[in-house]
Amino acid sequence: MAAAPCPEVLPPRKRRNADYEWDEFDPVDYLKRNYAVLREPDRRIITEVRRYFTAVAGHPSPPTRGIDVGSGSNLYPALAMLPFCTEITLSDRSESNVEWLVDELRWYSGVWDPFWTELTESPPYARIGNPRTQLYSKAKVCKIDLFELPAATWDIGTMFFVAESISADRQEFHDATRRFVQALKPDRPFAAAFMAGSKGYEVGGHPFPAVEVDEADIRDCLADIAHEVDIRVWPVDPKKHEPLREGYSGMILALGKAGGR
Repeated sequence: MAAAPCPEVLPPRKRRNADYEWDEFDPVDYLKRNYAVLREPDRRIITEVRRYFTAVAGHPSPPTRGIDVGSGSNLYPALAMLPFCTEITLSDRSESNVEWLVDELRWYSGVWDPFWTELTESPPYARIGNPRTQLYSKAKVCKIDLFELPAATWDIGTMFFVAESISADRQEFHDATRRFVQALKPDRPFAAAFMAGSKGYEVGGHPFPAVEVDEADIRDCLADIAHEVDIRVWPVDPKKHEPLREGYSGMILALGKAGGR
């Protein structure tokens, strides 16, 4: 998820993904801002992803290779795939994020325990005795540019708060979302989460871009490359839950299977 507001995040000369210094991304600051506690929006996403993967990930044959695209300093998407994979690729183009992932996976911190507890509400997760050692043994950290992902390679995938948060260019958002889904083999399940209406964010003193997206944008991206798509939208309600930051209108979760019908 994105972090603190940064109203000057999108100067005209810096709109595209390549215009930003992603190696300067601060994974520790991002973690503190977004995942130091399990917030209600993440709890809702975890619940839906847990239910979906439990229902479909083993049919008709169990997935073996998973990928989390743009992992950053967020482990819960990879944990959501843990029971269904023999190998999980955690990918990111930022050198600082890759280094953080390699270090964190040796024995991940207690920050992620509440996230895992939510997942264990379903039997496939509850049957895992030690998620730390399982994730470490299955994880493969790779420095990969999202736009260069090979097609039809993985069996299950996640991409959380990435495609809309790596560029201010709408076409790049569209291309990134499609590249993620097309990296999966046909009929394989995915979960993708997006910040709705995001206007950009700041991490470690550096501004980063975003594209303001809504449910219609997500449906348009997935229209001919995915099927059995289910999209959930949770608008920000400041009366019930404190927003992570100003400048976004809610969370969007897309569940489905790769390949058009």
